[in-house]
Amino acid sequence: MNAVLTYAADTPLTRRTCATKGIWAAAIAAPSAMAFAVASDAFAADVPLPGPGRPLPPSPVAAPIPSPIPFYYNWTGFYFGANVGAARERTTITDDFFNVSSANSGSGSIFGGQAGYNWQISPQFLVGVEWMFDVADITSNTAVTVPLLPPTTITFDEKIDWIQTLAARFGWAVNNWLFYGKAGRGWVHDTATLTFVMPPIRVVQPASDTASGFMVGAGIEYGFSPSWSAKLEWDHIGLGDVTHPSIFANDTITVSRQVDLLAVGLNYRFSGW
Repeated sequence: MNAVLTYAADTPLTRRTCATKGIWAAAIAAPSAMAFAVASDAFAADVPLPGPGRPLPPSPVAAPIPSPIPFYYNWTGFYFGANVGAARERTTITDDFFNVSSANSGSGSIFGGQAGYNWQISPQFLVGVEWMFDVADITSNTAVTVPLLPPTTITFDEKIDWIQTLAARFGWAVNNWLFYGKAGRGWVHDTATLTFVMPPIRVVQPASDTASGFMVGAGIEYGFSPSWSAKLEWDHIGLGDVTHPSIFANDTITVSRQVDLLAVGLNYRFSGW
């Protein structure tokens, strides 16, 4: 006891304070360590270990992967392009007084261009308008014989110079495929003559005109890039009848024509306009 008192008396105040702190820290740390050990054992006891008769802990559930946003080809916008193909015309001429008629057909090539606007009002449905102009090289020759003495032959010689259409378009889009129809009006300009032959008389008179009529069509178009597309199209133009004077009094000659076109084309579209 005297030794302890002697040590306390001889020990500086600073050293005694540090020693006291160390004793209190040890006293506090010991119960905390015991409490942590007890808590760890209790937590381990609560976690089931895999083994016979013991269920496995539930597996983590993966977050659902969002579905990709569907891609739709954009057909909306102004466009222009070129086309090339072939056309066939069927002509019927009728002598109205003698009520005799004859029909014939001719074919040739066409080439030109088109311009229009598409409005895609839903991912599948499209409406629009298109103007098309084609230079043509289509010739035909149609003759009818009038039962007279001597017999009279009337010949209609024609060459179609150009064809023009203006039509509404309505289509069904399957992504970058477009199936469409057309309806509107068509104009056909030709250089023609009517020849009357009643031996020994031969009379030639001009019969050129620009005739118009209804127009319907259908086609398929494929978009192979955001702005470029290719198409295949068929059009039918039913021209109105054109009446020409005859060399006979109180007689007229009526010319009826129908034109069918089949063309391939290429379009460039200004998307988003």
